[in-house]
Amino acid sequence: MIEIRIHGRGGQGSVTAAELVGFAAHSDGKNAQAFPSFGSERMGAPVQAFARISDKNIRLRSQVYNPDYVIVQDPTLLSSIDVFSGMKDGGLVIINSKKSPDEFKVSSSAKVLTIPAMEIAMEIIGVPIMNTTLLGAFAAASKAISLEGIHKALCNKFAQDIADKNFKAAEKAYNFIEGK
Repeated sequence: MIEIRIHGRGGQGSVTAAELVGFAAHSDGKNAQAFPSFGSERMGAPVQAFARISDKNIRLRSQVYNPDYVIVQDPTLLSSIDVFSGMKDGGLVIINSKKSPDEFKVSSSAKVLTIPAMEIAMEIIGVPIMNTTLLGAFAAASKAISLEGIHKALCNKFAQDIADKNFKAAEKAYNFIEGK
């Protein structure tokens, strides 16, 4: 089983991202689980969402405390939240940033990848919501979900024109990570 924790801010689509991971994994023939961490979230407040993917039934129902993967939608969270908390040794953190991974001071054995997801989202989707762009990066880096699974998840969740734009952004992010 792999576990994913998504850090973002209210309104950035963290919960939707987790749901799309779950749907994509299910489309790929795997078992999946996706859920948010609810509290007093409001627009702009820090938010967490979680996903699990497994070839077997998933019976665990707790939050993800020891993730294999962490996706950071807003890099300003790095100064206020320990997004590396509980990371498994050799885990992977994907950060929405134009900076290089070396510019982030990481006190973890986790590998860090960066991608200018906001810029890709603005260029292709036209809005500053990069959750689906980061899913493409996650798919390329982890191989836990496929681009086809992401496409099916997007088509299930959104109207066709919105799904198509989001898929193009996810595909560009996938190719960006593959090219690293």
